[in-house]
Amino acid sequence: MRIIEAEAASGLMEPLTALVVKAGEAILGVNRAAMRVDGKQDGSPVTEADLAADRIIAEGLAQLASDVPTLSEERTQLAAPPFQGSFFLIDPLDGTKEFVAGRDEFTVNLALITEGVPLLGIVSAPALGLLWRGIVGRGAERVRFDGATIGAAESIRTRKLPAQGEPWVAAVSRSHGDPRSEAFIDNRPNAVRKTCGSAVKFGRIAEGSADIYPRFGPTSEWDVGAGCAVVTAAGGRVTDGKGGELRFGQRRDTGFIIPDFIAWGDPQAVGCY
Repeated sequence: MRIIEAEAASGLMEPLTALVVKAGEAILGVNRAAMRVDGKQDGSPVTEADLAADRIIAEGLAQLASDVPTLSEERTQLAAPPFQGSFFLIDPLDGTKEFVAGRDEFTVNLALITEGVPLLGIVSAPALGLLWRGIVGRGAERVRFDGATIGAAESIRTRKLPAQGEPWVAAVSRSHGDPRSEAFIDNRPNAVRKTCGSAVKFGRIAEGSADIYPRFGPTSEWDVGAGCAVVTAAGGRVTDGKGGELRFGQRRDTGFIIPDFIAWGDPQAVGCY
């Protein structure tokens, strides 16, 4: 069992970023018009792009940190929870529906979880040439890239709770809506919705262009882990629907499902229902 803490995670950030960018290149190299789209048991789609990105990440992690277990959306049958110490949590292509539909807001998500809590996160949007990354306790960054060329990092922070009379900006899903989330947003003063695909929503919270991202429907751990780390590193907080801490990789019998969560730009807003 290996436990990776913040200092060691810092040394992994650049090679992990390069690995995620490489996976994104593989996704962009797939011809969406001609690719095969299959359905999983849960009804969600999987494409050759998902599998190509997953293969690249798996091979890269085997070289970078072979002693650290992984949990990937495409290889859940290999998982053996509860995970002790640290493990990598991967969604090789988050927003497959966006990808299949020809839109650009799909992401590659990679998180490093230590003792059930996200420590490092990278959320990369290959078609946008943009990624968000962070290590909890060490800050968060937004980085632009062009192909395999990674640009300079720009520090980012979440923004404070909107002042009285100012609108809340809520990041909302283009593909997944639910009545409870809509009602929650409607309770924010003068709420404005910012529609985003996949884990881009976490990036918008982390960079301060949105205030809140509620999801009161079930989602998977690999959809949330990287974004949770980035938002937290940027100064925000991600909780369950009641304001409690999220934990990852602890139970297989739940299907790695998170029933609900809220990403808050300002931790002081937690509980402001």
